[in-house]
Amino acid sequence: MTEAPHPSTGVRIPDDLSGITAEQYRASMRHYPAGVTVVTLSCPKGPVGFTATSFASLSLEPPLVSFNIAHTSSSMAAMLDADSVVIHFLGEHQQHIAKRFARTAEERFTDRSLWTTLDTGEPVLHGTPIWIRAVVQQLIPIGDHTFVVGLATRVHDSTDEKPAAAPLLYYNGRYHRPSSLED
Repeated sequence: MTEAPHPSTGVRIPDDLSGITAEQYRASMRHYPAGVTVVTLSCPKGPVGFTATSFASLSLEPPLVSFNIAHTSSSMAAMLDADSVVIHFLGEHQQHIAKRFARTAEERFTDRSLWTTLDTGEPVLHGTPIWIRAVVQQLIPIGDHTFVVGLATRVHDSTDEKPAAAPLLYYNGRYHRPSSLED
């Protein structure tokens, strides 16, 4: 089997995979449910945020997390300059937040009743069951995204409250409650 670098990314791709289109790949990935997070950060022009369904816990010691951001994202330049971020795990009651952060960048932070600022400067969204503040450790360009690795420095977890919020999931191009996937 031979490999050739992808013309725009330089990633080496085996010849037997060259027939997969972005549309085919995207269609298959739509059938993998993922938790919905919103990543927020501060920059000189103001607060920045975006949805990310690629969140992962990487390590317990040290506590490392990761997510991806598309190179075409309106938040990419701010992410490249960020020292820290806050990753919010959305609850099933927060579809409106997920939709807001999928809109144009100018509309994401217009409602001041939805967020406040941490003492470290990052925007934090109200009502999220869990959020993690992380210091950016690595930015790794790969394919058409950048892989972001962060060191968790603070965790806010309200899941012990009753009733605990179930996570918001993204599956087949739509937001779901965990129980709605059973239908």
